Amino acid sequence: MMRRRRLKIQEIKRSVDLSEKDADREIAEGVQVFTALMESVERKLNELINTIKEKQKSTEKQAEVFIKELEQEISELKKRSSEVEQLSRSEDHLHLLQSVQSLKAAPPTKDWTQVSIHPPSYEGTVVRAVSQLEETFGKEMKKLLESELKRVQQYAVDVTLDPDTANPALVLSDNGKQVNCGDVDKKLPKTPTNVSDCTCVLAKQSFSSGKFYFEVQVKEKTKWSLGVARESINRKENVTLSPQNGFWTVGLKHGNKYEARTRHPVRLSLKCQPQKVGVFVDYEEGLVSFYDVDAAALIYSFTGCSFTEKLFPFFSPSFNYGGTNSAPLIITPVRVN
Repeated sequence: MMRRRRLKIQEIKRSVDLSEKDADREIAEGVQVFTALMESVERKLNELINTIKEKQKSTEKQAEVFIKELEQEISELKKRSSEVEQLSRSEDHLHLLQSVQSLKAAPPTKDWTQVSIHPPSYEGTVVRAVSQLEETFGKEMKKLLESELKRVQQYAVDVTLDPDTANPALVLSDNGKQVNCGDVDKKLPKTPTNVSDCTCVLAKQSFSSGKFYFEVQVKEKTKWSLGVARESINRKENVTLSPQNGFWTVGLKHGNKYEARTRHPVRLSLKCQPQKVGVFVDYEEGLVSFYDVDAAALIYSFTGCSFTEKLFPFFSPSFNYGGTNSAPLIITPVRVN
């Protein structure tokens, strides 16, 4: 009895040590990322200030050139005006005539009516700087998500479909890795485990602790839903996919509308259509996250969930719709790059 307790203490201490290592790693990565972002912000701010100052200096320099030219012309005109005034006072007409003939021609002057200083335009300067910063942030976010995806892929589990839970309309592959909806409903006997009013199927495997991850190919489909479901879901009636009903899923409908299936569905704006979706669950943390595997992008996360019973991977290839949605959902092996 005492030995088991000592072993349990050692197990708890090992868990704490692992948790501390994970925390140190996350802090180190967070410091690295935020330091890079702050350096980028400071660098872009300095570039912005320098750009604005350079434009202002250029304006001031142009103004100085114009002012210098004007002052030179004024000086020349004053000098000539003084010479003419002196001549006008001469009473020696012969000398006046000779002086006028020897007087230099009036210096050429610029037509200043068309000359003006145009203040530099700063419109868009800040916007462009922020846009460049956003691009930098996007690259850093991409690196971060790639790193996160690699980490969650370490929790990959082998998942197979459970034919006993499949809607009669569904067609499952012999290896339990593919499912699609047939053209005609199969008349299979109703069992207490299958979900007859929803084109879905659960996995054979269930999870009630820890972390797990699996990937599903959704290529060429126009409608589908993926995620996890709790053991006690209503299997007798058609229910809405939502956490309140025991489903944590995302899905596609109409070929281009992605949603997180909540009580009031959340529309998702994705940069590209996922071809393969990764599903990660942290049972104790109450987290269900979905990833676009090829793009290494986060699709959506359910957070703050409270799991108290077994969770089963959930798959719905939806109806065939005359062949437009005939492609299967395929559980694929997880390959960590």
